[in-house]
Order: sequence, then C-alpha cells, then structure tokens
Amino acid sequence: MKTFTLASLLLLCPALVLAQQEVDRAQSSPTQNNQLERVSVTRQQTDTDLRRREPVAKQLYGRDELDKYGDTQLSDVLKRLPGINVSGGQLRMRGLGGAYTQILVNGEPAPPGFSLDNLNPAQVERLEVSKAPTADQSAQAIAGTLNIILKDAPRVVQKDLRLGLAYASEKPVINAGFTYGDRVVGGLGFVVPISVYQWNFKNELDGERLTNGNPTPPAQRQHVSNEGYDRSHGRGLNVSPRLNWKLGDDETLTLQGFFVDNRFHSDGENTVTKLPDSDAAYMPRTLLETTRNSGTFSANRVNLQYNNRFNEDRRIELRAGAGSGGADFDFDFEGRGGATPISRTTTGKNRNHNATLAGKYSQYAGEAHTVTAGGELERRVRDENRRTVENGVDLLPGIEGQPFNATITRTAVYAQDEWEINKQWSAYFGVRHEQIKMESEGSRDNAGSADFQSTSKVTTPLLHLNFKPDPKGRDLIRASLTRSYKAPDVQQLINRPSINTTDPLAQGNTKVTPDRIGNPSLKPELATGLDIAYESYLPAGGLISVGLFHRSITNLIRTDQPRLQTVVWAPTQRWVITQINLSKAKTEGLELEVKGRAGELFPSLFDPATALSLRASLNVYRSSVGDIPGPNNRLEGQQPWQFNFGADYRLKSMPINMGFSAQIAPNFDVRQSALQSQESLASRSLDAFAAMQISKQDGVRLSVNGLFQPKQGTRVTFTDLPDFNLNERKPVAWWAVNWEHKF
Repeated sequence: MKTFTLASLLLLCPALVLAQQEVDRAQSSPTQNNQLERVSVTRQQTDTDLRRREPVAKQLYGRDELDKYGDTQLSDVLKRLPGINVSGGQLRMRGLGGAYTQILVNGEPAPPGFSLDNLNPAQVERLEVSKAPTADQSAQAIAGTLNIILKDAPRVVQKDLRLGLAYASEKPVINAGFTYGDRVVGGLGFVVPISVYQWNFKNELDGERLTNGNPTPPAQRQHVSNEGYDRSHGRGLNVSPRLNWKLGDDETLTLQGFFVDNRFHSDGENTVTKLPDSDAAYMPRTLLETTRNSGTFSANRVNLQYNNRFNEDRRIELRAGAGSGGADFDFDFEGRGGATPISRTTTGKNRNHNATLAGKYSQYAGEAHTVTAGGELERRVRDENRRTVENGVDLLPGIEGQPFNATITRTAVYAQDEWEINKQWSAYFGVRHEQIKMESEGSRDNAGSADFQSTSKVTTPLLHLNFKPDPKGRDLIRASLTRSYKAPDVQQLINRPSINTTDPLAQGNTKVTPDRIGNPSLKPELATGLDIAYESYLPAGGLISVGLFHRSITNLIRTDQPRLQTVVWAPTQRWVITQINLSKAKTEGLELEVKGRAGELFPSLFDPATALSLRASLNVYRSSVGDIPGPNNRLEGQQPWQFNFGADYRLKSMPINMGFSAQIAPNFDVRQSALQSQESLASRSLDAFAAMQISKQDGVRLSVNGLFQPKQGTRVTFTDLPDFNLNERKPVAWWAVNWEHKF
C-alpha cells in the first residue's frame, strides 16, 4: 500500500506543480486575471447538468469521460466510475455480481455472451447508470442498470481516424477506428463507426491445494503447489452503423446496427508439485499441465425505431429488432508426468437468435402529469452442443455431445406517471409486470431428462420522489422505493452435470473439486429497495452527493455446500454442488461522491483559474444472508468498501491534458455456506494519461492502465476439514499510445 500511495503522489505532484505555475502566471498577467474571460470558458453544458435534469436518479457520462484515457475496451472506462468495478469482463455495481446488474444496449438487453471487453468506447455516445429501476425498462436490476447508448448521427460532418499501439506483455498490438457521419439531403443523417483491435496478455499464476476427503479408500492426503502462466491473445471487429431519417417536424425513423466479431486464443502451462506432507503413494512428484483454447464470438443485431409526436400532448414510440450470434471453442488439455498421461479435448458451440417488439404511448394529462403506457415482447432461442473426449473416449457418453435447445420468451406491460407537483416536488409513479418463460428440449440421457419448463412472473411497483429545498436552487433530494428481481438463467436451471476434471471419474473427487449440476426448481430472487440521496450541484459544474441504499432480498440464489452423492455419470460417489433458494438476505450501503474544479472545491488552496479537476468516491457496503451463520455471511463477492480518486489537469501555456485515476478495495471473506468460506484478495490499480493537441486536426495520447496491481485471487476453506484451494494471478499493466486525426 505504501508503494501504491507513493506512486500516486509522484504522478499527482507534476500536475500540482504545473497548476501552481499557471496560477502564478495568471496572477502576474492582467489579461489572464480578467474575471469575464473565466466565466466565458467555464459555463458549458456538462454531464452534471444533464444528470440534475433527470426525473430519476441517474449518472450520465459522455464523450469527455469516454475519450479521456484513449481506452479501446469499455470495461476500462467503467472501472473508474463511482460504485462500479469490473472483474473478468463482468460488471459489478454496489459490489454485487454480474447477474445482479442489468446491461442494456440502446435500452434493450445486451446480446447473450456479450462482454464489455467486446465494445470500443469510440462507438458509444454516452453511458447511463441507474441504481433503481424504472417502469419502462426491465426490473432485472437489483444492483442497478447500465444503458450503453451507441453513437448517434452528428449534426455536422464527422470524419475521425484513430490509430493506436499498445503493449502489455511479449509483443505490441494495434487498434484502429474510423468514424464517418454526416447529414444529407431529405432529412437523412448517418454515422458509421468501425473499430478493429487486438489484445495480448500474459499472467503469472500460482496456487496451493490441500485435499483430504477422497471417498475411495484408503483416505489419501494430497497437498500440492502449482505455478505457471496463462496467455490470452486475439482480435476483434466492431461496427455500429446508424441511419436517422426525419420524416417530418416531429416524426423520425431510425435504423441501428450492432455487429461484433471476435477471434480469441489462449494457452497456458502449469507445473504441479507434491509437497512433503502429501501421501507418498497418492501422486507423482511433479505433473506438467498444458492448455490450449481457441474460438470465436459474434453478435449481430438490427433495430428499427419509429417516433412520432402527434401534437404537444401526445407521442408514440415503436421498436422492432432482430439479432443472431453465437460462440464456439476448442479446448485441449494435456497432463504429463503422472502414472497415466491425460489428453483431453472439449469442443462446444452455441447459437442464439432473438426478436423483439416494443411500443409506448405518452400523453400529457393536464399541466402537471405525463402518463405513459407500453409493452415489450422478446423471444430468444439458444442451441447448444458440448463434448469432452479424454484419451480417445467420451468423458460423459450419452450426456455431453447431445444437442440442447432452450427458448426464452419475455413479455412485459407497464404504466407510469411523471408528476410535477409544484416548484419543489416532483414524483414518478410506475408499475411493471414482467413474465419470463423458459422451455428446454434435449434428449433423455444418463443424467435424466434435459427437458424443463420454468416461468417467472414478477410485478414491480416503483416510486421516485425529487425535492428541491430551494425552488430557485440547484440542489436535490432524491428518494426511491422500488421492487426488482433476478431470474435464474438457463445454465442454472438445466439438469446436466458439469464435471470437475481435476480428479478422474473413476477415482472420485473432493470437496475442493466438486462437480456441478443445475436445479430446475430455482425461483427468481425478489428485492425491495430504498434509495435516498442528497445531490448538491455547485455553480461551476461540481457535484457533492451523499446516498444511502437498502435492499431486502427473498429467495436468494446461492451455491449449496458440496454434498457426497451417488451419481449416474461415475462409478464412484462424487462431491456435487448445485444452486438453491435460501430464505432471505439484505444489503445496505453508503455512497459518497465529490467532483469539480479544485478552485471550487477548495477555494482556500487553489485559485479559481486553476485548470485542475478533482474527483473521489467512497462506497461502503454491508450485507448478510439469513440462512448462513456469521461472521462474514455476506452476499457473494461483495467487498466491504471501495475507494476511487483521481485528478485531471489542463495546461494553459501548452495544449496538454494529464490525469490519473486510482481504485482501491480490501481483501475480504465471504461465508458461502455453513461449512465453506472464500477469501478474496485485496485489489488496487492506477491508470494515468497525458494528451497533447498537436494541431487543430491531430492529437496524441499516452496512457497506462493497471499499474501497481497486486496478486488477485481467492482462497476457499472449510470449517470441518483442513482442505483449502488457493488460486492467485499476477495481472500486467497495459501501456498505449494513440493518434487521432479529424478530417
């Protein structure tokens, strides 16, 4: 931590020194000390201004935030935002896992298998982060919702070219993007953003495992350490064209495309070494494991939207969309040095097809009410196939290799009323009823039938209130009382086993290396939420926000403790885990956010003319699961706190911007069941950038992401056994230089 703090200060010191130099120049120059010039520069429409005008609590981030570090992956932008962290490409809000956070693209659910690493920020117009649901969007958002708004057609011609070179390990990679947009005759406008990118990472791995519960007599003790590496590399292509057609003064037609295509490869090597206290007859002294994985991912979607404002009182919006995509992979594993060499190949593929229809109608009701009603229909079909062959023989004959088909149908209706009560009070009332029906078809196999049906029906009432203490002021008090939920996905429901191949089927496994099977009886989690926040908007565009939230969850979905069972897919008993519904859980937290110009936040320390912006956020979380004894019976993966801070500085004497952003979270334990706990290691990271405008058309940006990251990983332990499983990885920093040219 001392190294991290010192490095942060070293990066910040040059910005503060330069800031003071600029202040000295301003004080010695009558022209720069002119108050009128300051006012003309600082007052612009900002993301904070737009946030203040939203009828419900929402954080907005536009081009300034998206372009600041020259990122090529949207996940790098998101990890710097208050209350958000990204782990393995999965978005986590309020410390809760990806399944608790809803990701939308232009207001519709993101494609299956979509990762935030698949999208270049250059293709995004803005980000909308909502912590409480609204009626016109799905309420599958216990932690919150991220709505990714893709780039819109510009008002004037836009031709931007971006070229970049980045390095993390072994060899550099390239990225490039081109955006072309214009308004043409006949009310037509278009934009075509294209991005191509590569990645190449190599992480060092190490771990340790103790198992002492093999069901095959005699009892055998295995204590091993492992070390090695994994390398991931690949390339991707994003295209998100948009066509706007203005049919009349208040009538528009929009066609939006969204296309992602990735090719990925990975390989790794792991050396497993027996430690002295292992059972001497259990395993050889060393075992060399190598892995190779390659595959593809694609997602294609086209949406058509029609908007018409019939008059000042009525408007309608109609949407239709269709999409397809899928993934395939080929994973090879070889183990050498044991009594029997192992050669295992797993192949799989899935295909997704979906279609959506939606519409909503809004009408003013008197001078104070805007009433909206709407409905949505989505149908998604998934086909999947997977097969594992070990030493030339099917690992699970009659189970894997069989086709699997699932159909998900989602329907929703909703109504809402936005009520301007008076100059101080406004309210948003809404109710939404949503149904998700899943049907699976698959052949009968050795594990039983893969067929199942599951229907989730949830009605979610919503209330949002805004209060302005001073009708002429800018400050707001916001409060929300909402209902949200999380439905189980297909993989959690399907009654097919997933084998942990660490231990052979004929030998048996341990609590540390259990198999997994789905549970068709899972019910959706339901959450009742309360959010209260005070937002103070400063005159020069700064913000101070203090918020509290509470979620009371029933039917919590949690992985059950490993159980030793007689199974149909192995000749010996196996330890098996599945997911079950627990009775209840709760989570609450405190959210603090401060951002603005240094002279406005600390007027006694900085001159108002100092072009230094500061930001910081602190998020404190607490949670408990009712059916699991404490201590640390937290919700899965939720850290106790997270602290982000950063600064940006703009030189006045030279066209240079610079800044940094840091994120810190502690290590923490989660009691997963009465017998099992998991410890997550502490995390910290530092990003920095420096950008120079060479000419009116050209700019260069240097950046680094992920400096000073410690080892990341988890340690699983048991209260009734000495068994444990520790896995660690050492991530690497990502260095990049980008050049942008505006034609």
